[in-house]
Amino acid sequence: MAILCVANWSEGRNEVTLGDLRWALHGGNCNVHFDGSDFDHNRIVTAFSGDAEDVRKTLLALVNVAFDAIDMRKHEGVHPRIGALDVCPFIVLNESEDLDYVLDWAARIAEAIALKYKLPIFLYEKSETGKHARDLPSLRKGQYEGLIGRTLDPDFGTTNVNPWLGATVMGVRDWLLAVNVNLSDSDPVRAKDIAKRMRELRESDSRFTGVRALGLPLPSKGLSQVSMNMTRPDETRFDEIFDWIAGEGVEIAGTELIGVIRERDLPFSTRLDPKQEQILQA
Repeated sequence: MAILCVANWSEGRNEVTLGDLRWALHGGNCNVHFDGSDFDHNRIVTAFSGDAEDVRKTLLALVNVAFDAIDMRKHEGVHPRIGALDVCPFIVLNESEDLDYVLDWAARIAEAIALKYKLPIFLYEKSETGKHARDLPSLRKGQYEGLIGRTLDPDFGTTNVNPWLGATVMGVRDWLLAVNVNLSDSDPVRAKDIAKRMRELRESDSRFTGVRALGLPLPSKGLSQVSMNMTRPDETRFDEIFDWIAGEGVEIAGTELIGVIRERDLPFSTRLDPKQEQILQA
């Protein structure tokens, strides 16, 4: 059974920790597709795939490194986050696989991590059980700081936020495309406005179906960013979105693919420049 894991960690600045995470990632038996970090986001995204047991072992190796090093009480970054392991999606690469088996496998991993580290873990998307919202933006509303002092209702772990590690969102989800369009303007006002308009157009313009967008500053680069998750990539086209943004009268400094992309999405994503290891047949 081939499973893709795209674990997002709240660390993008400490080079020692980043090096240790990359060592753990590349030291396992999984195929590594991405390990990109960003200073302004203060975040590293790791994308790796393989047999279910190898994915589990690699994830736990990363957890051991990250949870020893990350202290959410000191974490700052422009990207929304609630925990050291902020979000950890699993994607089944072969659609013919037994979904019930994968859901149980993911839940057992979440339970083990939650119990060992006294960490609240919320199951989301296909793994969600009816206790709370199933989508990431809702579960991450208020961020880490908004969890402090609240009584939580996670699927596993403590009902109070872990002061050092925060909380985690984990589960099986469908494929999505995570992309950034960087703007030359250091002031994020235009990026925020563009992202807001995209969210408003989701219901009326098919180009933006299922697109989640945020406008963010990138002060270390002197840029701003429209950060997007295209949650229905079979219905949307990145090139169309890129052209729409370009038509808003902004100067585009570049694009970024975060994580992986399916080979069948490439003809509609020519504005991206993925590395070969980021391209999957799924």
